[in-house]
Amino acid sequence: MSAHRFYNLTVSEKLLYTSFLLLIGLGYLMAITYLYVTHENNDKKPGLSIEDVAYSYYGNRSGTRLEAAIRGPMAGYLNDQERNVLVAWLKDGAQEEHFDKDIKPIMQKNCLVCHSKASGMPLIDYSTYAGLHEVAQVDTGMSLTTLLRVSHIHMFGISLLLFALGLIFVQSEVNVWFKRFLVVSPMVAVFVDVASWFLTKWDSHYAIVVVGAGAVLGFSMAAQILISLYQIWFLKKPLNGGGDFR
Repeated sequence: MSAHRFYNLTVSEKLLYTSFLLLIGLGYLMAITYLYVTHENNDKKPGLSIEDVAYSYYGNRSGTRLEAAIRGPMAGYLNDQERNVLVAWLKDGAQEEHFDKDIKPIMQKNCLVCHSKASGMPLIDYSTYAGLHEVAQVDTGMSLTTLLRVSHIHMFGISLLLFALGLIFVQSEVNVWFKRFLVVSPMVAVFVDVASWFLTKWDSHYAIVVVGAGAVLGFSMAAQILISLYQIWFLKKPLNGGGDFR
């Protein structure tokens, strides 16, 4: 029985595959942009670096989680004066007697839309001193509970997308070993990426593995999408010279 190939597809199938591939590609670009925007200022320097990634999982052990947040991903929600008040309070030991007068008004103005029980969001409640005090401690990065939650979501969700992408890509005509590499490598990259989150939580030097695994995932997905899109519309017959394309 002959293998399924792009040149055998109907126009409807080509349109379906093309729409899916374009959406997957756009979604990946948006995910990368989101990671850049939320991580690029973790080390207080412009641009995304290995240190930014390390701070996300290992934390900044020289400061608090709240300070890391208001200088990093949450910086846009505060003006400089409010940020300075919060940092000064943290440096002074985050004493409760200053909370109601100096800190709570800032929280009410900028943070409680999300960080309160009324929001219904699974975030720390900043409306009370007890809640805010949780993040006024030394920043040890993402909690183990959060890591486990994000890990299973990534593994379930991304693996399903990669499976669907792979089902389309295997219909292409490329070298069999290159095809097998592109089909398997993103799955391995996701596993290594998630595993390296936990390793980076333990030792910040593993942050480079997070970046490396992400690069392999991005390359593999981009190659599958671009090769598939090209052959869907421009490959009209089997490639000359034969070869093993299974």
